[in-house]
Amino acid sequence: MFELEKIQSALRDFKMDGWLFYDFLGSNVVARRILDFDPTSLCSRRYFYMVPAEGEPTKLVHRIESKALDHLPGRKRIYLQWQMLEEEVQGLVKGMKRVAMEYSARNAIPYVSKVDGGTIELVRSAGVDVVSSGDLVQVFEATLDAEQWQSHVEVEKLTTAAFELCWEMIREGVRSGKPYTETQVQKAILDHFDKHDLFPEHPPIVAVGPHAGDPHFEPTPDDDTPIKEGDLVLIDLWARFNRPGAVFSDITKMGFVGDAVPEKYEKIFEIVAGARDAAIDTVRERFEKNEPLRGWEVDDAARGFITAAGYGEYY
Repeated sequence: MFELEKIQSALRDFKMDGWLFYDFLGSNVVARRILDFDPTSLCSRRYFYMVPAEGEPTKLVHRIESKALDHLPGRKRIYLQWQMLEEEVQGLVKGMKRVAMEYSARNAIPYVSKVDGGTIELVRSAGVDVVSSGDLVQVFEATLDAEQWQSHVEVEKLTTAAFELCWEMIREGVRSGKPYTETQVQKAILDHFDKHDLFPEHPPIVAVGPHAGDPHFEPTPDDDTPIKEGDLVLIDLWARFNRPGAVFSDITKMGFVGDAVPEKYEKIFEIVAGARDAAIDTVRERFEKNEPLRGWEVDDAARGFITAAGYGEYY
C-alpha cells in the first residue's frame, strides 16, 4: 500500500524537498515496491513520480503508457519526445534544493543504487542536489509491522525444527552404517518446508567437510558427499510463510559427527561467536546511550574481533 502522508512526513524529518522516483523496464525494484506496483507489470517507457515534502505529487509518463501511474495520487504530465522528457523533469524539481533518489555515493550501497548515472546527471542539471534515498528506503523497506514480526517469530519455530530433523537423520545414518548424503538431507528440509507450506525461494545449503568452507556451496548429485563420523557439517536454511508480506527466518548451524568436537573446530567457532557478540554489544551500547549507529560500525566491531584473533584475512 502506497503511504503518501508517511512519505511526506519522512521527507520533512530528513529535511528533503522531495523524493523523485524513476524506473525503466523494472530496473528500480525499490521504487516499484514503495509505489505498490503489480509485480507482473513492466513499463517499456521511462516514468518519474515526484513526491514533494508538501503538496500534491506529480506523475510524468510517456504517451504510450499514459496510465502507468494511475494507481497513485497526483496530477499527470505526459511526454513524447526526449526533449519534452528533459523539459518536464526540470519542471518536476523546480524550486527544490535537495531531492532524494535511489542513488548511493560511489555505489557504496548497491541495494539502494538503482538509478543510472545519466539520469542523475539529468536531474542535477536542473540545479538541485540529488541525495541518497537510503534513509527513506530504510523507513519503508527495512522496518516490520506487528503482523510481519509475528510471522517471523512463528516461522522461526519451524525452521529451528528442521535442524532437529537433520541432526536425527544424520545420527541415524551414521549409526546404521548407511550415511545420508548432502542432497538427501537437503531434500528432507525441503519436504519439511513443503509440509508446513513454507517458501524457501532457494534450496538450503547442506555442506560437509571442505564444502562447509565454501560460502555459497550448492549440493548437487554430481558432487554429493555422504555424512560420516568425524565430519564437520554446515546447514544453512531459510524460509517464510507462503503469503504476501511474510518475513524470512534464516539460520545457519554447525555440527560435528562424533563424541567430542576437535579443538581446532572449537577454537574457530569461539572466535566467530565472539565476533557476533562484539557486534551485538556495539548495538546495545549505542542504543542505551541513544547514539547514532551505522551498519559499517557494527561490521567493524565483528571484523575487529576476528582481526585481533589473527584471522582478519579470512573474514
